[in-house]
Amino acid sequence: MRYAEGPRVCCDVYIEADPSRVWGLVTDIGLPARLSPELQRAEWLDSARRPAVGACFAGYNRHRMIGEWRTVSHVVELEERRVFGWVVVDPDGRYGDPVPDPAKPMATWRFELEPEGTGTRLRHLARIGPGRSGVSLAIDRAPEREEEFVAVRIAELRTNMESTLRGLKALAEEADPVH
Repeated sequence: MRYAEGPRVCCDVYIEADPSRVWGLVTDIGLPARLSPELQRAEWLDSARRPAVGACFAGYNRHRMIGEWRTVSHVVELEERRVFGWVVVDPDGRYGDPVPDPAKPMATWRFELEPEGTGTRLRHLARIGPGRSGVSLAIDRAPEREEEFVAVRIAELRTNMESTLRGLKALAEEADPVH
């Protein structure tokens, strides 16, 4: 697959917990940093400090091949207990010219929740591109290996997303703390 085709990955897990409990976890932007090897931390950039369409948060990432970088995410979809989606931009120009425009994301991410039986089916989706990213830098250096680079990145994303889903499942299925 070519980068310009918008490579995608989707993972899902069944969680024995009510969608409202799962929703509280997936909309906690700081939580994935505890569960994913790449995202190190996240913080809201506006006064809302909670998900809302148009809200923005910074993500601080680390990858063994490209080091550390910051992204800004714009919440673009929010349907209570159903969908939380955001696009990621490169406002610092880490991968080329700075691109703060959410219409030109380097990636698009989404959580989808669906009631299933006595629990929740949680899907985690990602699409890379069309904006430049670390994959773009690799392709610039060796364009003949583009499909290999895309395949490697998709495999990394799948691994990271599955790790995040396992962690979310474990947290959601924990016994409720005593109030």
